[in-house]
Amino acid sequence: MSDASARRFAIRVAAFYGALFVIYGMHVPYFPVWLDWRGLTAGQISIIMAAPFFIRLVITPVVALLADREGAHRAILIALAWCGLLLSLLLASAEGFWLIFALAVPLVIANATAMPLIETIAVSGMRRRGLDYGRMRLWGSLTFIVASFSGGIAVARYGGGAGVWLIALGAAVTVVAAHGLPREPLKEATKSTIPIWRAAEPLALLRTPQFVTFLVAAGLVQAAHAAFLTFGTLIWQKQGLSGAWIGTLWAIGVLVEVALFAVSGRIARFAGPARLLVVAAAASVIRWLAMAFEPPLELLILLQTLHGVTYGVAQIGAIHFIHDAVPLGASGSAQALYATVASGVAMGAATLIAGAIYAQAGSVTYFAMTAIALASLVAALVLNRIWSGSVLRLPGMPLAPPDQEPVSPTTPIPPA
Repeated sequence: MSDASARRFAIRVAAFYGALFVIYGMHVPYFPVWLDWRGLTAGQISIIMAAPFFIRLVITPVVALLADREGAHRAILIALAWCGLLLSLLLASAEGFWLIFALAVPLVIANATAMPLIETIAVSGMRRRGLDYGRMRLWGSLTFIVASFSGGIAVARYGGGAGVWLIALGAAVTVVAAHGLPREPLKEATKSTIPIWRAAEPLALLRTPQFVTFLVAAGLVQAAHAAFLTFGTLIWQKQGLSGAWIGTLWAIGVLVEVALFAVSGRIARFAGPARLLVVAAAASVIRWLAMAFEPPLELLILLQTLHGVTYGVAQIGAIHFIHDAVPLGASGSAQALYATVASGVAMGAATLIAGAIYAQAGSVTYFAMTAIALASLVAALVLNRIWSGSVLRLPGMPLAPPDQEPVSPTTPIPPA
């Protein structure tokens, strides 16, 4: 395929990442502010924020499996984008806990379910066109920074009620970007008469020791961020840091992440996916252990640079593992299982643990995150030992037709 065609593919995928992360950049910092502005209690806010982590355990894998079977990743992303826009507009005028819950939870799930689908499209670009995943993905991190800073200015000027309108703005941009995604199918649709709940792909993946070990390693290293994402700002405020420094610390972490995504292909080629997960988990142990002692600003700046490793390197390792290890026909299911574990059950459970400890002991909750990171490190070391670097043979499924498994130039060719 031509360089111009590959460039168009990369630009369209990068544009969708950028648009989707406008929503994330507005939602993560300012949606709780809007809920508080609507008069919800702290308990009600926590229920609304936690519920999607668990509900998506069912929804995200099913949607991804449908996309794999029908070759309809683009069509489903368009539908999810429109759902997100409609729900955010309806939410703007919603009042009362139950109505807000009924609209807010599916809004979060729609946006979260889009992630494994666009990751699958990005991986197809790696496979078929030799594209660098990180250079597409970094645009999401960049727009997250812009959205979070811009949202802060808007909320300061217009009040907490602006929060949901900021999310609606991001949803509108995502609709436009979804319609601009490449039209080509990722593979020929594989029609099946087998019911979704008996589908072979996710079951085969979950019966493969290397993939299950990967889920534990990658899922727990991401889940160890739960205390920071939920209570990090509050802890820093109690330490006496100004709002400007808190914003700067968040930006430092994401900027290092962007830099690593820009060279992700070289990083993956040099170290390999399993070793990247080992590095990310080891850095996670150091980061959260240090954070438990409420370090001074000078050390916090250094610790925030580790975000590029604990999140960025872990994400690069996870995506390249799926690219290198999972047959193309099961790629969407693999992305969904990874997203469901990392941003679903593991993150939800870690958030509940962090909440229970923070209420009693503040920054001591980072010790629990350190324990989660240690478990991730053990799993990553095991994965590095039991996975050879080649495509996995999934129980009950063919390896893959040869023409569906081109090797990306960003990853080493496994020995014959």
